[in-house]
Amino acid sequence: MTPSIILASSSPRRRELFALTGWTFEIKPAAIDETPRPGENPPDYVLRLAVTKAREAAGQAERGQFVLAADTIVADGATLLGKPVDARQAAAMLVRLRGRVHQVYTAVALLDPDSGRLLSDLCVSQVPMRAYSHAEMEAYIASGDSLDKAGAYAIQHAGFRPVEKFAGCFASVMGLPLCHIARTFQKMGISPSGQNIPRACQAHLGYACPIFTAVLSGETVG
Repeated sequence: MTPSIILASSSPRRRELFALTGWTFEIKPAAIDETPRPGENPPDYVLRLAVTKAREAAGQAERGQFVLAADTIVADGATLLGKPVDARQAAAMLVRLRGRVHQVYTAVALLDPDSGRLLSDLCVSQVPMRAYSHAEMEAYIASGDSLDKAGAYAIQHAGFRPVEKFAGCFASVMGLPLCHIARTFQKMGISPSGQNIPRACQAHLGYACPIFTAVLSGETVG
């Protein structure tokens, strides 16, 4: 029997993406302190938060259930760019990122509460932003979409389209790298769902992913 998964996230985007895998799951968010530690770099930060979320949600697991957690951060070099607190901060972030390449880090943590075994993985994506106009940026901020997004943007937003010439894991920038999850599940010994995850992901996102074969073969690409 394929085990049930707890998705330790309240994000509708992560719920939408994980549903593409075909695994049975339920939503049980984990509330944790997400304050960065002094000097903490982006990969350490997202890995720590993903692991902490998985362990926090494990208390809600029934016997035989696994817990999957994730965390995503936008970074400009060593500078973490979280969710903006207001429109002014959103504008500052978008101006900072405009016409440049930055990084998106997404960490995933998979925990078997019964044995205590925990596996984690990290996807690092290079994200090239287009040179959107000030008017485009202001219209996007006015829509309210930027205020609950790390870095103040959503890669999938059809109206704003902030990213151009992207060649990494689109799902990871949205918050859940499905092929990284698939290989982590395989390492944990979780039975395949029967779903062709790369095909389902690409069809859902309308994106021809150039790296899924490399990810599934274990390469460090994002």
